[in-house]
Amino acid sequence: MESEERLRRGAPGAWWAWSAATLAGSCHLGPAVAVTALTAALAVCAGHSGPGSALIATAVLSGQLSVGWCNDAFDARRDAANGRRKPVAVGAVSRGAVWAAAFLALVVCAVLSPACGLLAGAMHLTGVAAAWAYNLGLKATVWSWLPYAVGFTSLPVFVTLSLPEQAWPAWWVVTAGGLLGVGAHLADTLPDIPGDLATGVRGLPQRMGVTRTRRALPVPLMAATVVLSFGPPGPPGRAEISAMAVAAAVTAVGVAVGKALGPRGGRAPFAAAVVVAGVDVVLLLAQSGTLA
Repeated sequence: MESEERLRRGAPGAWWAWSAATLAGSCHLGPAVAVTALTAALAVCAGHSGPGSALIATAVLSGQLSVGWCNDAFDARRDAANGRRKPVAVGAVSRGAVWAAAFLALVVCAVLSPACGLLAGAMHLTGVAAAWAYNLGLKATVWSWLPYAVGFTSLPVFVTLSLPEQAWPAWWVVTAGGLLGVGAHLADTLPDIPGDLATGVRGLPQRMGVTRTRRALPVPLMAATVVLSFGPPGPPGRAEISAMAVAAAVTAVGVAVGKALGPRGGRAPFAAAVVVAGVDVVLLLAQSGTLA
């Protein structure tokens, strides 16, 4: 923290830039931007106006930022014990500052979400609350997958309930969202399983272990592909059939490569799952005109 004090005394502008950079490094910016971009794209494709889509995106971004800061502040000691080079874990920013940022972003989210509609806002805040519950304890239980499922399900619900007709999304949208959430949980947790076990975190993936989690990772994503292909009205078209074929082929290759290479092929199923998740996102966006 000595470098922070020197910046504060010597160059206020540099100190503010440094503080912003360290806070940005603690908010899980990549996932936050990805989730926000997906939700904004869904909003546009579902028929929201430009200002409406921007309001939805800002509400989602503030919620995601609050979740990321909460995660790093709460897990600071555990991250330090595992040697993770996160700003708060290495002392580059104080836990108090990160907690303050988390609560400030949460307040912004709590204000912006109901501005999209009271029921829509309540559903989005339910997803954000589930993510906070994950950070504060559920991640260490067998129910660790549930907040991800609730959070991902809440996003298309937020989008459709924010429309003037306040329509609930179709069953297949909700189901696919939940499956994508479970897949995201497995993918997000997989690299950290050994460290998590060493520090007492025993969520569902940790109980399954690295090998079984890696093998299970493509399953909910493939299931989401099937739901997104067969759920909308009418039979699957060429695009849906092609998506299922690509997802199945990529999954099979990932599993085969991982099995053939043994320990050296450990990331092959994960890479395959990322590709399948991308296919699912494209399908979801393509069907966004019939979300409700």
